[in-house]
Amino acid sequence: MAAFARRAVAHAGATEAQAAKLSEVLAGYRGRPLSGYMAMRTEIDPTQAMVQAAAHGPVCVPVIVAKAQPLRFSCWTPDGAMIDGPFGARVPAVEDWIEPEVLIVPLVAFDARGNRLGYGGGFYDRTLERLRAKRPTLAIGFAFDAQEADALPLEPTDQPLDLIVTESRVLRFAPAGTEA
Repeated sequence: MAAFARRAVAHAGATEAQAAKLSEVLAGYRGRPLSGYMAMRTEIDPTQAMVQAAAHGPVCVPVIVAKAQPLRFSCWTPDGAMIDGPFGARVPAVEDWIEPEVLIVPLVAFDARGNRLGYGGGFYDRTLERLRAKRPTLAIGFAFDAQEADALPLEPTDQPLDLIVTESRVLRFAPAGTEA
């Protein structure tokens, strides 16, 4: 798929500094429970932003508990022990469940309207739907500029992102049903 190829090329030139813009955005949400993710394959790596956020409040990472189920989130610390979890993602060795209010969401591609294309399992869509039914929940897509696409194959169950942060910019979107 072209989106994976674009991401791979961008990843080849990646640096730790690319998380700086994400850290700037997250500074406005200090103290709120935050979910990051452990980058896999050619995903842009949010670890440096997660380390900074952990100095101000709880940080967790997603854990896949079963196929076609929402994600759960286990507390993460920069020096905490990690193990291999399902689908190759690293997860904390000790389960300590919390619910985030802010999620950094990985993606394969995004568009200028706040839509994302993931790996196709629907984990984040189910999770965001469940969390948003309980309380306001902010979804921040984190990607390379090169991952932007003109159009994505969308499904009715897809959950929109509130922001998309790339190495060079921040795209903000109005919540569904409101004007930007």
